[in-house]
Amino acid sequence: MQFPIIYLKPGKEQSLKRFHPWIFSGAIKNVGGEVTEGDLVRIHDAHDNFLAIGHYQIGSIAVRVLTFEDEVVDHAFWVKKISVAWQLRKTMGLAGSANTNAYRLIHGEGDGMPGLIVDMYGTTAVMQMHTVAMYLMRDSLVKAFQEVLGQELEAIYEKSEGTLPFKADVEPENGYILGRSTTHVAQENGLQFKVDWEKGQKTGFFVDQRDNRALLEKYSSGRKVLNTFCYTGGFSFYALRGGATLVHSVDSSERAIVLTNENVALNFPDDGRHEAFAMDTFKFMEAAQQKYDLIVLDPPAFAKHMKVVNNALQGYKRLNTKAIEQIAPGGILFTFSCSQVISREAFRTMIFSAAARSGRNVRILHQMEQPADHPVSIYHPEGEYLKGLVLYVE
Repeated sequence: MQFPIIYLKPGKEQSLKRFHPWIFSGAIKNVGGEVTEGDLVRIHDAHDNFLAIGHYQIGSIAVRVLTFEDEVVDHAFWVKKISVAWQLRKTMGLAGSANTNAYRLIHGEGDGMPGLIVDMYGTTAVMQMHTVAMYLMRDSLVKAFQEVLGQELEAIYEKSEGTLPFKADVEPENGYILGRSTTHVAQENGLQFKVDWEKGQKTGFFVDQRDNRALLEKYSSGRKVLNTFCYTGGFSFYALRGGATLVHSVDSSERAIVLTNENVALNFPDDGRHEAFAMDTFKFMEAAQQKYDLIVLDPPAFAKHMKVVNNALQGYKRLNTKAIEQIAPGGILFTFSCSQVISREAFRTMIFSAAARSGRNVRILHQMEQPADHPVSIYHPEGEYLKGLVLYVE
């Protein structure tokens, strides 16, 4: 099968020779043949030498590379990609685990499948496409997932309605594209939680905080805990298991608070240590009379584009300054940013500024990141999005 060929400008092939999986529109010299969004394309340099095969899209990132080999992209190709990802999760002790059945199976560029996110909740896969190309290939992907996972896969829920480019000429509708789930309860490190993949954020649960929640559990004994931007309460029920004397969960979403209470009740029924509040975090912290020994700041991405980075950093600084000022002496602060465009260095500098403004002595105990099932290609550092610090505040 002949694909359209995209020719690069002289010198623009260097990033591809370093295996970076993105081609920006400004690097393209011309296109041989007709190309529409979602098409497979071959990439050649200015001298007509083959470089890669990828998916074409409209926008700043014009091509996302699937392979640097001159090979056929067919059913066997996708089976191989998914098999490698599946085996890697087995190596991590996730796939087939009796203790944890919620994890990320496909992490876009990190698994060589740019534009595709797949999270597993038991035998249900929740699939999100971020490119038109992956969306158009969903039937082929379903067959490949069935072949690789076999009986470990009973249902696939496709949730791309809010993740595809808004100008794309497709009309995605969220819904099951394979089977149907019998339960919405998953398990992480022995704790249970309800997952609302139909109406919830992302794929229904933030599986990327699994290791950081486990770390928080170790610091929770005897402490009064405030979990802000709690979503469905993940950090809260880990704190309860860790022996916290009090846990307050705060989120501006009423639906999130309902799910938080349901998740706490699943693991700690009738536990009087927990209370949840549907309230803006800033307003809650301003009005708080309680002194907390452990505070979690896990806000949504304040910046999704480079244009708003400075404003986002000011928002993060304001939030962290307030927490550092209010936390009890000897308190522990878990603070995060999930904004891809906020670098680890910028985040740490922001925390330095917040600590200096508070005038308190602050020490770094841990530097946190996304877990192994959210792998970062060594050639694609942009895939490293989650960063966090555990701080000790005297």
